[in-house]
Amino acid sequence: MPNELQDLHSSELRDRAVRAALGLEPFDVLLIGGTLVDVATSEMRPADIGLVGPLIASVHPSGTRKDASQTIDASGRFITPGFIDTHMHVESSMVTPRRYAETVVPQGTTTVCWDPHEIGNVAGLDGIRWALEETRQLPLRFLTLAPSCVPSAPGLELAGAEFRSGEMATMLSWPEISGVAEVMNMRGVLERSEPMRGVLEAGLASGKRVCGHARGLEGAELQAFVAAGIQSDHELTSGEDLLAKLRAGLTIELRGSHDYVLPGVIEALKKLPHLPQTLTICTDDVFPDDLVNDGAMSSVLRRLIGYGMKPVDAIRAATLNAAMWLNRYDLGLVAPGRRADIVILSDLENIVVDRVYASGREVARNDSLTESSERVSSDAYRDTVKLGRLSAADFTIELADMTEAHVNTVVSPRFTKWGEAVVKVEDDKLVLPDNMLLMAVIHRHGRKDPTPVIGILEDWGHWRGALATTISHDSHNLTVFGRDSADMAAAANAVIDAGGGMATAANGKVTAVLPLPVCGLLSDAPAKEVADDFARLRAAADSIADWMPPIRTFKAVVGASLACNPGPHVTDLGLTDGTTQDIRPLLATSRN
Repeated sequence: MPNELQDLHSSELRDRAVRAALGLEPFDVLLIGGTLVDVATSEMRPADIGLVGPLIASVHPSGTRKDASQTIDASGRFITPGFIDTHMHVESSMVTPRRYAETVVPQGTTTVCWDPHEIGNVAGLDGIRWALEETRQLPLRFLTLAPSCVPSAPGLELAGAEFRSGEMATMLSWPEISGVAEVMNMRGVLERSEPMRGVLEAGLASGKRVCGHARGLEGAELQAFVAAGIQSDHELTSGEDLLAKLRAGLTIELRGSHDYVLPGVIEALKKLPHLPQTLTICTDDVFPDDLVNDGAMSSVLRRLIGYGMKPVDAIRAATLNAAMWLNRYDLGLVAPGRRADIVILSDLENIVVDRVYASGREVARNDSLTESSERVSSDAYRDTVKLGRLSAADFTIELADMTEAHVNTVVSPRFTKWGEAVVKVEDDKLVLPDNMLLMAVIHRHGRKDPTPVIGILEDWGHWRGALATTISHDSHNLTVFGRDSADMAAAANAVIDAGGGMATAANGKVTAVLPLPVCGLLSDAPAKEVADDFARLRAAADSIADWMPPIRTFKAVVGASLACNPGPHVTDLGLTDGTTQDIRPLLATSRN
């Protein structure tokens, strides 16, 4: 049993709660005058709520009790359980757990399920231990998962570490680890290959949750994926995909990071007689400017309601359904005997948060924490970019004694596919047409030769500069995009000098830098500062690339190396195929 649950099993606490519920002694805190959003019955009903320590002692008719050490008037407000994010990556917000908690708790989130596989890919088991340590003594409850795919596509990429069944069993033995994080190596699962088979066996033997990543799977492959022991998925592509996965018995972690999917999902849910108990809500990835300006779970709920989901259904999915999926029966419901994780809203449909309680303590009010964190920033993992400076020559494709080359290309950023093209060669150098750019991946973890692997992207917009990033899912090698080798070198060296992060360059000069020195992924600066720096970086990135149809440049580039997904991707090992597991050369054929 997790140590945190011990605080609710004190006989003294339960004695006090029973006496307070019976009116034999006062509550510690009494919330009066509010409307309870009852996610168990779908009622919206007036109720007062009495708290004793971390526990809800009583939910009773309004106005029937006045005895409490502290009374909070919630008149005109709505009272809900604290929001539970069932799948997320702190790393996507580019801040440390402390800074993340400072931001999302005032937005109503009291629990998150963190998959730190980005940190695992950079820093291995020691990095996961560091991640667990960083979540202690924060107002946000972190239920941390054991990364299952380090790297996400073994044999197609090389990360800073490799987790097999032994590492998985070690992590699952830690009481702070609540399950197996998203299993992304879909081919490995379906083919029952090692090390994926061993990872799944360790997860199932632990009795903890085994979470999935079933992007694009359907029919027999989806059935087989679930039969292997996978229990959840967040990789939805449409409303029909949602229904197929619900029917396959998966718990759905409906993510807000892919907003274009949400309207179709809402329409599909309307076909069902009631909200499935197996539907939960998650953020998955929230970039820092979106985190600060729009919110995390609060934003997802707001958008779902805006697309036509009933507020009580959206909140149920984000609370009670989530708690049941997590086997945390102390969470997810405002009811006697439950943990007092409570959100007070002034506007239900727009999810406007006034106050937040975590384990009976007021932790946030009016968009700010009520008490500041005393945690000192860590100096760990600030030397993970093990690269010397690069030159323009490192980003030049030289082909001697040729006038043209027949090359393999990666076509389209959203759902990649293979292409072939004939490209001119002048003065022994490849000359790209306007609809192509280079993507270079440089191993940065010190485990192999850092010579850049260069691929050609086709129909990835029209570029007038370069972008470099150490946020490159999931191995997080240094990845550089551009057409001009001098621009690519300038952007790459700016990232190397910063110890990791992102940079843009144009006309041979750096135009924006976002330093992320912790693992090359995170900053310990306040989230607002990181958000402002990222907004400038994103604007610079968007200014150097024109997309048709429109797409956010940053979102396209950070997933361009996600080799476990179907189709071709460029990694530090070559031009890979997540469907066939092949690695192809740049040159398909060549002609003099």
